[in-house]
Amino acid sequence: MVELSLVRSELILGGQRSGKSGRAERLAQAWLAQSTAHRAVLIATGQPWDDEMRQRIARHQQDRAERVPGMATVEEPLQLAQAITEHGSAQTLVVVDCLTLWLTNWLMPADISEKKMAAAQYPQAQTAMLLEAIESCPGPLVLVGNEIGLGVIPLGREVRAFVDALGRLNQELAQACERVTLMAAGLPLTLKGTP
Repeated sequence: MVELSLVRSELILGGQRSGKSGRAERLAQAWLAQSTAHRAVLIATGQPWDDEMRQRIARHQQDRAERVPGMATVEEPLQLAQAITEHGSAQTLVVVDCLTLWLTNWLMPADISEKKMAAAQYPQAQTAMLLEAIESCPGPLVLVGNEIGLGVIPLGREVRAFVDALGRLNQELAQACERVTLMAAGLPLTLKGTP
């Protein structure tokens, strides 16, 4: 197994089941193994809107607890910058999983009454706060998100707008992070920084 190196900030992108979360968990394991003073916190952005998602979240929580027993979980679907600022420290690795669901929560909220409020606050203000939180985080930070712009142009105005917004977000975060890794078939490809 290749030894993982940690950097101040890493953006991990890829498709579904590409190995993104697994890489983030291995980075957390490596961080925790370095010192008994180290902590790891996962900021989870998914929301249990239906039975399938509730089951998926419960399965992820159980599996993650077995793989990385020392990592705490904080659920924060919207105020991501605030959560990074609150939980980041020099001795704490913060993992955000995932940016795509966070963006979905802002642009396509399940509660339609929240849609106008969310659209008014995203993307400019939320992206700016997130970039500031990345820059000021005192410890290592790992951000996980999907790269969904590799396929056909989606049907529907709202879906195309979402794909565009996620592409812009990924580009801005890639500029802000020290390392960017693209995952495919469980294998990492370093796009920026050192492997």
